[in-house]
Amino acid sequence: MRLISFRTASAMTLGVVADGYAIAAARLLPDGPATMMALLAGGDDELEALRAAADPARIRATGDPLKQLQLAAPVPRPGKIIAIGRNYADHATEGGAVPPPAPLIFAKWPSSVIGPGEEIRWDPALTAQVDYEAELAVVIGRRARRLSEADALGHVLGYTCLNDVSARDLQFGDGQWVRGKSLDTFCPMGPQLVTLDELRDPNDLAIAATVNGEQRQSARTSEMLFSVSRLVAHCSQAFTLEAGDVIATGTPSGVGVYRVPPTFLTDGDVVRVSIEGIGDLANACRFDPS
Repeated sequence: MRLISFRTASAMTLGVVADGYAIAAARLLPDGPATMMALLAGGDDELEALRAAADPARIRATGDPLKQLQLAAPVPRPGKIIAIGRNYADHATEGGAVPPPAPLIFAKWPSSVIGPGEEIRWDPALTAQVDYEAELAVVIGRRARRLSEADALGHVLGYTCLNDVSARDLQFGDGQWVRGKSLDTFCPMGPQLVTLDELRDPNDLAIAATVNGEQRQSARTSEMLFSVSRLVAHCSQAFTLEAGDVIATGTPSGVGVYRVPPTFLTDGDVVRVSIEGIGDLANACRFDPS
């Protein structure tokens, strides 16, 4: 299935997508989950019931065109956003770093999340070095603790696109990365969440980023140093993964800070993250002076 969260006049709503059309999950399954968080709380039974009710012909016939909906991030407020640094060898190398021997973990605050079409905003007096990072995001579907790699994907709900927007001057100036990665609006996600039945292999997908139509990043997730299964299992050894948590799996080479000369985002730029089998996540940039 392809799942979205979208805004109506009264509520945040879970939707199911087919061929460019979407319908509220509650119309397909009146006693089922009305929001993404309700779906996550309901576990496998709710997911399977919704999947059984998600008739593509009905969605096309009675749903709304996806482009007419006001999309939010598929998981509007994750419990945790676990980010992985330097998970592509070329990205580590372009920054003069040695690829890490184990996953390098940091965090982004959930308050940084925005959806497709929403603006990435920052005060230019706070940061002058805002950068993009195209990433595959893994959404956890059920509680996970001390998993083996073989069992890891069984705890994943699905995948979406993520832009790990980064204030490089804050990131490198602080000596740790959380503040520079967690400014409000610095975690666009979307446009939809694709579940495992439709996207079975996350480890060989084309991933790219463009700025104002110019390609800046282009790779395949097969180039990740640590696979999705390895990342989920590794994280679960240290802390509990809960339904709705997000793992951002790292970015390939081509980020702005390591271009010659460095090229940072500015007011009016449009960043687009594209991942094969998932879709395009586009966000405009705006200065937001204090």
